[in-house]
Amino acid sequence: MSRLWSRLGARTAAVALLSVGVAGGYYLGEDRETQQQGLTAQVGLEVDRADLAYQRERQAAHQVAFAKQRAAEYQAKLRAAQAAKEAAERARKAEAAAASRKRERDAAKVVKPYDGPIPASCEEYSGNRKIGCALMLEAGFGIAEFPCLEKLWTKESGWNHKARNSGSGAYGIPQAYPGSKMGKIASDWENNPATQIKWGLGYIKGKYKTPCGAWSHFQSAGSY
Repeated sequence: MSRLWSRLGARTAAVALLSVGVAGGYYLGEDRETQQQGLTAQVGLEVDRADLAYQRERQAAHQVAFAKQRAAEYQAKLRAAQAAKEAAERARKAEAAAASRKRERDAAKVVKPYDGPIPASCEEYSGNRKIGCALMLEAGFGIAEFPCLEKLWTKESGWNHKARNSGSGAYGIPQAYPGSKMGKIASDWENNPATQIKWGLGYIKGKYKTPCGAWSHFQSAGSY
């Protein structure tokens, strides 16, 4: 507003001086005409200078405002970048915490196969269990594995070589499905517990490595 008034003031002063000059020329006559023209030119020059100064001042003010706007935009970008960095760090920490909790849950699910007493020999068992113990040792497993095998097939069939699952059709001590799979050991698979046990031990070794590995899986999955 002050700059505008300065400009208007300059113009007003110029007009006033011009008016005075005109009036003086009217009364003083033709001899003063040349002086009046010089005064008018000088007043016009001053007005032009004032106008140029005003334009430069406006341009400078515009440049300052533009610089402030750019600085504000830059600061906003910095804040946005910092916020994004902090959000990414929070996400990383949340993922790490979730992974840690998952590892803890998985560790809690790990079931110890067997930590009870180990039989001194297969003589501690009888019937199909005794046959199973002997065949297990023959297959290359240690006596410490038999408690796991004993528990596994007790759950599956009760060591009954004629056990049949009416729902799935699984058959025998290891509950082979279908039971005819055991025929690759011998044709008497339906009635011979030794044939069934040999097949079952081969299945365990191929899929779970050991009877305790199979028992551990059974405990977490409900089947093997």
